[in-house]
Amino acid sequence: MFSYHDQVLARFPTIRAGVVHAVGLVNGLSPDPLRRAFLEQQAASLARFRGMPMSEIPTIVAWRRAFSAFGVQPTRYRNAAEALIRRLTKTGDVPSINALVDIANLVSIRYGLPVAAIDLDRVAGPITVRFAMGDERFNDLGGSRTTSPEAGEVIFVDRAGAVAARRWCWRQSAQSATGPDTVDALFTVEGHHEGAAEGVASATRDLVALLENHQPQARIEAARLSPSQPRYEPAR
Repeated sequence: MFSYHDQVLARFPTIRAGVVHAVGLVNGLSPDPLRRAFLEQQAASLARFRGMPMSEIPTIVAWRRAFSAFGVQPTRYRNAAEALIRRLTKTGDVPSINALVDIANLVSIRYGLPVAAIDLDRVAGPITVRFAMGDERFNDLGGSRTTSPEAGEVIFVDRAGAVAARRWCWRQSAQSATGPDTVDALFTVEGHHEGAAEGVASATRDLVALLENHQPQARIEAARLSPSQPRYEPAR
């Protein structure tokens, strides 16, 4: 269902990831308890990160190094966690989108790690994190054009060559994003920094707890990935 290609692992042996698979979801606007939790986390993260240069946040620095290593200028294309934290510190809030995105963003700004939420019914088969060949297809969540990634950048891509995320964790595709009809989703949280194994494990536990609290009808399964365990397949 989700795996890292050997070439990515060879280049980036520091990668540590958590995946959470949730089935039987009911998405939509966040209920009041989740909205309150999200706002409380925004206030806590704003207090933590306000006035702190991005170059002093270890999780962000590690992602900047990873972006540079596959040829992407990290201050032009910012990883998803950095983009969220920058928005939070500049505008004072992160807008509520829907319950699943809000859960992902809550955990992202808590840990300073990129968290993706992928609608598995809208991708074709397993997702692989690999280097792009340049002929894959990407529909930008922030636009309407279909483009192709640059050869050599790290992408999330399905069996049909549709890109779910470009520049590793810069931007997700419109096709793979969760929406009102999402019932089967995969959440990923990734890090490269020193101590990433522990930080990612904590973030993954928080994702599970939030889903259990706010999606109690869902069936949830979690796993931790690394170069020694690069693949996740659901047990059921």
